[in-house]
Amino acid sequence: MNSSPTPTSNNTPGVYECEVHLKFRLIEEDLPVRDREQLIQMLVDAFAYGSDDYLETIQADVHVEELDELNASPRLRRQLIRLRNSAQSA
Repeated sequence: MNSSPTPTSNNTPGVYECEVHLKFRLIEEDLPVRDREQLIQMLVDAFAYGSDDYLETIQADVHVEELDELNASPRLRRQLIRLRNSAQSA
């Protein structure tokens, strides 16, 4: 698995852009190909469970990059402010 250096933990929330590329083979009876969200959730759950007789990992690449919070959406910036405020009051 390839990954970028992880930032040091300083208990300060930040904004991260994460990119994950997974390639694996899976034995499954029925895949819900019509509902993309359900299919993605099922595949991620299967991969998170780990390799076994029904799943074979071929490739897993992860890239994580901390972003300047100004590059985040307004919704994420509001949540970041809430997290920081709740940490200060605790």
